[in-house]
Amino acid sequence: MVKMSLMISAVAAFILLLTMVPLSEAALSANYYDQMCPQAENIIYQTVCNASIYDPKVPARLLRMFFHDCFIRGCDASLLLDSTPENKAEKDGPPNISVRSFYVIDDAKTKLEKACPNTVSCADVIAIAARDVVAMSQGPWWNVLKGRKDGRVSIANETRNLPSPFSNTTTLIQSFAKRGLSIKDLVALSGGHTLGFSHCSSFSARLHNFSAEHFSDPSINSEFAINLKKKCPIPNKDHNAGEFLDSTSSTFDNDYYKRIVMGKGVFGSDQALFEDYRTRWIVDSFAKDEKLFFREFAASMVKLGNVGVIEDGEIRVKCSIVN
Repeated sequence: MVKMSLMISAVAAFILLLTMVPLSEAALSANYYDQMCPQAENIIYQTVCNASIYDPKVPARLLRMFFHDCFIRGCDASLLLDSTPENKAEKDGPPNISVRSFYVIDDAKTKLEKACPNTVSCADVIAIAARDVVAMSQGPWWNVLKGRKDGRVSIANETRNLPSPFSNTTTLIQSFAKRGLSIKDLVALSGGHTLGFSHCSSFSARLHNFSAEHFSDPSINSEFAINLKKKCPIPNKDHNAGEFLDSTSSTFDNDYYKRIVMGKGVFGSDQALFEDYRTRWIVDSFAKDEKLFFREFAASMVKLGNVGVIEDGEIRVKCSIVN
C-alpha cells in the first residue's frame, strides 16, 4: 500500500508539472536577427571564444550566468544591471557574488552596438553565449530562440529564490516547477555542473559534523569524502580551495552523472538527485547514454530560455544600466 501511495503521488506530481507553463512567453524566433543583424551570432561567438582562450573559467561562468539570470524574473538580463545608491541589484545578491565574467557580455554588446545599434538585447547575448560555451566545450549545439527584451528591474533580495547547493530534491523540483520546468529539465540542466569548480563553502557542511548520526554525509563515497576533507579542512585558511564538479571540468560530457552514480557528487543537491526515486532513473539514464543527455540538455536549455520572457522591456545600449 505504501508503494502504491508513492506511485500515485509521483504520477500526480508529474501530471501537475506537465500542466505548468513558464511565467510568460513572448514570441521568439531562431531567425529573429537574420535581417536586422545577420552577423550578431558570429560577433558573440568570436567574443566568447577569444575570452575563453584567455581565461578557461569563462565557459562555466557564462553558463551559470544564464541559469542565474533566467531563474530570477525570467531571461531578461536583470542579472547584468549594476546596483545604484537607491537599489541593491541581483548582481550583488549573496548567491551571485561569485558570478564572474560580465566583461565578456559587455564586450560582445559593445561590438554589437557598433554593428547594429539598438538591435540585440543583452538577454539574447547571454542566451547565445551560454549555447556557444557549451558547444565549444564539446557539448551539444542548438538553435537559440531570440527576440528577448531587457528588463528594467533588478532586486538583490530576490536571489534568495535561486536553487541552493544544499537543497533537497523536493525543494529543487518545486523551484523548477514554478518556472514551468519539469523533473526531467531539473536533472538535465543540473548537468551544466559538468563545467566548473566550487569553493569549499558550498559543500564542506557535508564533510564535517553533518548530523548527530553521521560525521559526514553518508551519501558521499567514503574515499571521495577523505579527499574532499584534505582540500577543505576545518579551519580552512585557503579561501580559494575547492573541488571541480566532475573529473573533466573543461569538457561538456556526462561524467557529472557517472560520478553521482558512484557517490561522488560534490554538492548535496547533486547527490540528492541519485538518492531520490523520482530522479534517480534519469540520472542513471544520462550516465549510461551521453547522446541522450546532450539531446535532453539542449531541449531543456531552449525551454529555460523561454522562462519569463517579457514583451514590454527595452534593448539596453549598455548592459549594466537601463536606458
